Amino acid sequence: MALRCGIVGLPNVGKSTLFNALSQAGAESANYPFCTIEPNVGMVSVPDERLTNLGTINQSVKVVPTTIEFVDIAGLVAGASKGEGLGNQFLGHIREVDAIVHVVRCFDDENVVHVSGTVDPGSDIEVIETELLLKDLDAVEKRIDRTQKAAKGGDKKVKDELSFYEHLLTFLSDGNPVRRLETSVIEREWLDSLFLLSSKPVVYAANVGEDEILTGNEYVEKVREIAAEEGAGVVLVSAELEAQIAELEDDEKGLFLEEMGLEASGLDRLIQAAYDLLGLITFFTAGPKETRAWTIRRGTKAPGAAGQIHTDFERGFIRAETIKFQDYVDQGGESGARDAGVMRSEGKEYTVVDGDVILFRFNV
Repeated sequence: MALRCGIVGLPNVGKSTLFNALSQAGAESANYPFCTIEPNVGMVSVPDERLTNLGTINQSVKVVPTTIEFVDIAGLVAGASKGEGLGNQFLGHIREVDAIVHVVRCFDDENVVHVSGTVDPGSDIEVIETELLLKDLDAVEKRIDRTQKAAKGGDKKVKDELSFYEHLLTFLSDGNPVRRLETSVIEREWLDSLFLLSSKPVVYAANVGEDEILTGNEYVEKVREIAAEEGAGVVLVSAELEAQIAELEDDEKGLFLEEMGLEASGLDRLIQAAYDLLGLITFFTAGPKETRAWTIRRGTKAPGAAGQIHTDFERGFIRAETIKFQDYVDQGGESGARDAGVMRSEGKEYTVVDGDVILFRFNV
């Protein structure tokens, strides 16, 4: 499963610059609103030193990382939910992503115009959040109209569903994004059927100048305050700095980051934040022909993990021969792990753990 993250924000906050740096896809970037109309898409390999180590141990012909897909969605403005600035089109693109990376301008630069005339992270975030809520309110109102007609038949389940939608409407009207709403199992089914925009988990990318990447500033603190209130993540990034990093060779990037006093690039930190937000983990398959990383949701059972490789693996699942990553490294590979007794044979009820190296046995 390739994680799909939509990069959103007001015009001229650094979305396309950041996207270019993350994906090296060459999205158009300019100092005027709506430079991006159709969403640009970039596939990015997820960096993982464990994968590199496994490939080296096995002398693998191919080493295949898992990927994350970034979608650069055009800048939203106030009134987008009513079609302002091609808003309906842009909001539709958000509906298709797993998570939102909300880029917030946290830098001063008189040469880069701000759509509202002044840098104010709180106001900027509110504009985007309001447009998502207004679009969701419209969707819920339409669903209530349809459900009211169906409820006239007296079906209790339909009446319960209507009651939930009415509660949801009040919740949204009070300015609450859907991701904050606690639901039962059946209510979650009704909620998921609406595909609401404010249900998307959010990571705020606080975009600062290069000289503030370590310290942040008062704008960043405001973003952190807002994120803390809603349980969202915050990653401090500098689109300018990421653009420089993107131009370097792999062996130069580590040295550059060290010189800047950074342990990881903005890309690495954004990916980790997105994985944490969505509850994703990585398992590995390893051998001389190919070593590969796979992404699954935390809590996935062994057959479900096998199904990520091929549906036949899940249907014919017999067992999963599993080795913890560190055991695999310590014993020098699968053979050594088996001889040391640290390879485990797990059945259908086994919950895959981050870093597991797995060999699936199955019937064709």
